[in-house]
Amino acid sequence: MIENANSTVGPLRPFQRTAGDEVQGVLDHAGEAVHLAVMLAASGEWSVGVGFGEVELPLPKETRAGRGAAFEHARDAVERAKRAAGNIAVSSAHPETERLEAELQLTASIVAKRRSTSWEAGLLMDRGMTQSEVAKELGITQQAVSMRLASSLWFETNRMMLESAKALGKLIEPGEKS
Repeated sequence: MIENANSTVGPLRPFQRTAGDEVQGVLDHAGEAVHLAVMLAASGEWSVGVGFGEVELPLPKETRAGRGAAFEHARDAVERAKRAAGNIAVSSAHPETERLEAELQLTASIVAKRRSTSWEAGLLMDRGMTQSEVAKELGITQQAVSMRLASSLWFETNRMMLESAKALGKLIEPGEKS
């Protein structure tokens, strides 16, 4: 998982094992943080904590040696995520944190219920294919592609992740990391 996360996103500091089964990374791109957090939480295999706030600069080479409010919030969030809806929690001192957490919990819960056939069609759509092209690729009708996307709320959850990332980006002030 660590190698996959580090190659999927461009972490400011790479994901590293911190204690037991926990890993931690430092991201400065809200879109990458939201997408990765939702996908990991939706897998059902991870409890995901997103913390944001000030960090002590310069950042150390080792992620686990990082200090500052963002790291403290991440610790709080991961502990709460173990008992949270959607396996995800968000923590910070910002008053909009609860709303962002609710958005991510709902999105992760919906994504977790997707069937493999919806994933198959949706991932092809995300690569820029049209529904007709996806249908041809999968050997099904365009209507079947449409039904797979609609039943999984594909476009709605992608939009929610995009809007959540915009919100997180606005909440993170210069010098803060997620």
